[in-house]
Amino acid sequence: MSTFQTLAWVKENNTLRLLDQRCLPNKESFLDCNTLSQVTEAIKTLAVRGAPAIGVAAAYGVVIGVLELLGQKQTISKGQFAEIVDKLAATRPTAVNLFWALARMETIGSAGFKNNLNGAILCNNLLKEAHLIFTEDERDHRLLGEHGAQLVPHGARILTHCNAGALACADYGTALGVIRAAHSAGKELEVFADETRPLLQGSRLTTWELLKDKIPVTLICDNMAAHCMAKGMIDLIIVGADRIAANGDSANKIGTYSVALAAKAHNLPFYIAAPTSTIDFTLTNGCKIPIEERDPDEVRFFGEKRTAPAEVKVYNPAFDVTPANLINGIITEKGVFAPNQLAQLKP
Repeated sequence: MSTFQTLAWVKENNTLRLLDQRCLPNKESFLDCNTLSQVTEAIKTLAVRGAPAIGVAAAYGVVIGVLELLGQKQTISKGQFAEIVDKLAATRPTAVNLFWALARMETIGSAGFKNNLNGAILCNNLLKEAHLIFTEDERDHRLLGEHGAQLVPHGARILTHCNAGALACADYGTALGVIRAAHSAGKELEVFADETRPLLQGSRLTTWELLKDKIPVTLICDNMAAHCMAKGMIDLIIVGADRIAANGDSANKIGTYSVALAAKAHNLPFYIAAPTSTIDFTLTNGCKIPIEERDPDEVRFFGEKRTAPAEVKVYNPAFDVTPANLINGIITEKGVFAPNQLAQLKP
């Protein structure tokens, strides 16, 4: 278990408590959400982020939305329930875990309406499902970490991009879960963390998380990755993913594709670490993955300081897609698979 908690359900007042990642690393601040609008805003503004964590937060968001309506009256209609789900689905388009978690909540909701359950029982069933999604997230990422740790040699120097740790999940992490498991197994290792422009998830979050757990980490600028590979400073690359197509093409934070190309050029293994819930079997390849574009001011500013003219045009995709032929293996809770083996994991 990590030394901090990314999100938690506070049963005393039916509140989703989030470690506000917008404030890190300067301040550990918690955000309490007890309205649907608070949950959707937290997801949109990256108070909670990372594909698995978004899915868990959205599951609890459904519960909060239902509780909010039940506080106004004793019943909830199918249409009102669908509206809650739609509002959460509209927050982030790329991370498939969001839609996977919402689909599970919809199944519970549909069964409740079919059986004419009263609002209190329906809400209790939804909360049980959200808790189950949370528990499975933690369990699966520990298994994923154990499988991935076998790929990490003693003394490894591992490059990662963005943050795919406990901050991006209910707990433990995906890419950092592999690193955490290898470190716990007694393997000496060092992590090199790309800063991850423009929102600096690597410098703000990954370094904070690894230092918390006393795992050696060195911060580098995004444009230093290939240089470090050429200097023989990197042994392997492990990153997370927000959506993986059926053929293994993987969407992750913008800049991941560049890292994969550099890894290929330097003959270094490049791994994706993600639970099977991140695999979208409805998409044949990565060209069909929707890519979120974010506020241009994220690029025009560095923190609160303007670094570009206000009128300059900005292109700000949050993710890029790494082709399957650049990926050596996809680490999941069910084992490590080559991109062309993912069909074995299809439900």
